[in-house]
Amino acid sequence: MQLNSIDMMLNEGVYDPGIFKVFILAGGPGSGKTFVTKSVFAGTGLKVINSDTYFERELKKASLSLQMPDSEEEDRKPLRAKAKLTALSSLQVYMRGRLGMIIDSTGRDYDMVARHVQYFKAMGYDTYMIFVNTSLDVALERNARRERTVPEYITTKNWKETQGNMGRYQRLFGMNNFIVVDNNKSDFELTTLTMNKVSKIVNKYLRAPVQNHIAKQWIRKELKKKKRWDLKSLTI
Repeated sequence: MQLNSIDMMLNEGVYDPGIFKVFILAGGPGSGKTFVTKSVFAGTGLKVINSDTYFERELKKASLSLQMPDSEEEDRKPLRAKAKLTALSSLQVYMRGRLGMIIDSTGRDYDMVARHVQYFKAMGYDTYMIFVNTSLDVALERNARRERTVPEYITTKNWKETQGNMGRYQRLFGMNNFIVVDNNKSDFELTTLTMNKVSKIVNKYLRAPVQNHIAKQWIRKELKKKKRWDLKSLTI
């Protein structure tokens, strides 16, 4: 990431429309999280953190198969690690500016998500979860059609673990900050109606003032700082 692009992101800061808002997506392979992200968050300006995007890029650069064969498992391990570090680096940059974010995860590791939520809140963020829900049959069918497929047994394992965490996530985020998206539908019109409904809810969250007291203090401090700089520039 270039230094000038980092500076531009940090300068968004207090004027970022999604400031101090983070949306965590949960759903296994084939649930349709990428589709939901594009449909629901289009035009919001939120920064997307998804290590899978970087991972696929590394696989292509290394001329490894996106079908994820067992024979290439050892070759994939360092690429997966590199992708996670790249995603972490982007996350740290965005958080320095308190920018609004979308964290695209499977949600199968509840303890890890809970730690992330605790950290985000300590930084001042309001946290939300969008749980993309599908049946196992639908997840398996969609996974088989993806460019980068995941072995069926892993898809099944991830689906069961993610589904098993739904109740815990509802308690972690609270019902007001937890959205379940039924993404089982294949009918385009019905799917569009669902995504439009979720998009309206998300935009309502984004328009609402931040609730975290740490964020409120940070915003007041940054606005005062900017006001001093503006006054200084007028007197020079």
